[in-house]
Amino acid sequence: MTRIRGPQSPSWLFGFAKTVTTTATITELYENWAIEYGPVYKLPHALGQSRVILWDPKAISHFFARDTWLYNQTPFNEIAVRTIVGRGVLWADGENHKRQRKALNPAFSAAAIRSLTYIFQDATHKAVIAWDSAIGSNQRTHCAIIDAQQWINHISLDSVGIAVLSHDFGALDGNNSDVMHILNAFGPSAIFSYKLVTLAQSFPFILKLPLPRMQFAQKLNLIVGKICQEMVSRMRKEKETGGAEQGDKSCLGLLLKAEESGESAGLTPQEVLDEAKVLLLAGFETTAVSMTWGLIELARNPDVQTKLRNECLDFGPTASYDDLTNKLPYLDAVVNEVLRLHAAAKEIQRSAMQEDVIPLSKPVQTAAGNFTENVCIPKGMEIVIPVAALNCSVSIWGPDAKTFKPSRWLEEDKGTHGDRDALHGYRHLMTFGDGARMCLGKLFALTEFKTVLFILVRNFVFEMADGPGVQIVESFVTVPRPRVVGSAEAGNVPLRVRRYESTAM
Repeated sequence: MTRIRGPQSPSWLFGFAKTVTTTATITELYENWAIEYGPVYKLPHALGQSRVILWDPKAISHFFARDTWLYNQTPFNEIAVRTIVGRGVLWADGENHKRQRKALNPAFSAAAIRSLTYIFQDATHKAVIAWDSAIGSNQRTHCAIIDAQQWINHISLDSVGIAVLSHDFGALDGNNSDVMHILNAFGPSAIFSYKLVTLAQSFPFILKLPLPRMQFAQKLNLIVGKICQEMVSRMRKEKETGGAEQGDKSCLGLLLKAEESGESAGLTPQEVLDEAKVLLLAGFETTAVSMTWGLIELARNPDVQTKLRNECLDFGPTASYDDLTNKLPYLDAVVNEVLRLHAAAKEIQRSAMQEDVIPLSKPVQTAAGNFTENVCIPKGMEIVIPVAALNCSVSIWGPDAKTFKPSRWLEEDKGTHGDRDALHGYRHLMTFGDGARMCLGKLFALTEFKTVLFILVRNFVFEMADGPGVQIVESFVTVPRPRVVGSAEAGNVPLRVRRYESTAM
């Protein structure tokens, strides 16, 4: 095995787990370590164990080409995912993953998402009406303070409910459903103890103990499972009696077709249920976090907000799926830049199922002092792709990598980036992953994000309620939500919104 260099462990018990508690901290550290020790290095973890961090583009491409086959879910993730959402596509590996993914693909094709775009539009217009009413009732200031995170969560939940399950949760209508409380529990208030998580990564059986957090996860599984089961049963009954619309375009409707296909690629009834849970949870949380960051960045960058608003106003009152995809370049640039700086998932972790030789794009110095063009990884070694850190790496994205700068995505600004073309994935970003596990809902997320921004920025002007310099933090958890520090206003992300009034006569 190649003796890989890396930083000294600050603690045999926890390694760097106590250091890695915020996204900003770990993003800086990952890049500094890559500069000091080379683009593949070893990072001390709990109980004297280590992880291998891949920073080299060729090594990362090699990894993604073998994901789900040679590299599988870590034992910790395998148990955690199974506990929360069952044995769906997020849990599966190898042939099982390939079969499930094949059955799910039609529900997330461009044609399928095109037919769902109106759902995102309807949900966003409900928020527009509510915000208009709040502003109208405040005649003194002609503005309103909203919790952007709460409202975006409502838009996201109602959209994913209808698009995935043909069910309106009614969050935008003020319906506080059980599922909203459960899904919100993924937020900052439900952060696991880092000590527990760190130990569980070395001893995954801890997750099977009746700990409060795991009991919560099981409750989540039962509640969401019950909702999905009721909907599956209702849709099956409607189909049997001829009452269901034959053209049901929801993801669940297409999943039921896959189940009924009778082909080997079809899904079992339990798998349909598990996929529905995965799609509901993943579709709600990750997109909601990205869209919340979108509003934050527009509020912090008024020049960007104005330029985006002008493009959307000049385009016209509505934008179809094809318009959103191809005809609004600055909207595309803003969304890409938010996804680059604020990836919902911060890391990708896998376990090597057998020994592997990973090629490198340039030689790296080993702990023995010699240079090698590949590294040999032992069976069982945990591999980490530092998604968030790669997305804002100076070596990959240039000296302004940590700055919110949508213009980097436009044709006239293409000469200012670093070596980003060496990375594959969507637009050279790691946000959606790559390979066999590349995010299934990528088009869904992009279309919802663009639809929401297009409508909101045409109607409203956004400012940070506590001023542009307010501190925003996010904890280093699976899907960290942003939170304003020390705000005088209620909510996690208070924004001041006012109607956009055109000066044209």
